[in-house]
Amino acid sequence: MHKLSGGVKAITGVMLVVICSMLPSSIIIPQEDLSLSIIPLNSNWQIQGLFLTSLVCGPQIGVISAISYIIIGLFYLPVFHGGGSVGYILTHEFGYLLGFIPASWTCGFLSNRKSNNNLINYSFYTFISLCILHIIGIIYLVLGKLIMNWNDNLSDLILVNTIIPFPIQLLLCLSISLISIFIKRLCLLK
Repeated sequence: MHKLSGGVKAITGVMLVVICSMLPSSIIIPQEDLSLSIIPLNSNWQIQGLFLTSLVCGPQIGVISAISYIIIGLFYLPVFHGGGSVGYILTHEFGYLLGFIPASWTCGFLSNRKSNNNLINYSFYTFISLCILHIIGIIYLVLGKLIMNWNDNLSDLILVNTIIPFPIQLLLCLSISLISIFIKRLCLLK
């Protein structure tokens, strides 16, 4: 993987984020009669796909993937949660998409900074990056409430967009940390 060019890594990262944005997440729980019960988590793997790209390929590829994903969603394909197009800039969720850029850079930078990367460190990096993403999303919500005069209550917007999905996204970040360690060892990366 480290012998691939940056362009190939960036395209792979963008495709990973696009594909992950279409994958719903769920928990499979075994039942007493040995059947399986699937509980949907009302989230997708979009953020985790971006963090996986940043953990494995580094901060530059993570940022390129984030920017490319936003451009694709704004101008080409409806890959965002609520669709896409330039009008998506005026929605409540767009601030969280803007948070992809610094969050992916932070995640990639921290993972490349230390040589003793393990599950605890990677989980911490994804936690910090997820917090950055949500802080930027909340700032966008506050600015949008002030400037664009959205009708929704600010506390309701923060509850729906940050507080409710955060634990599920954090759980998925832990799984991405494990997957990224496996990929790095499989590909003989640091």
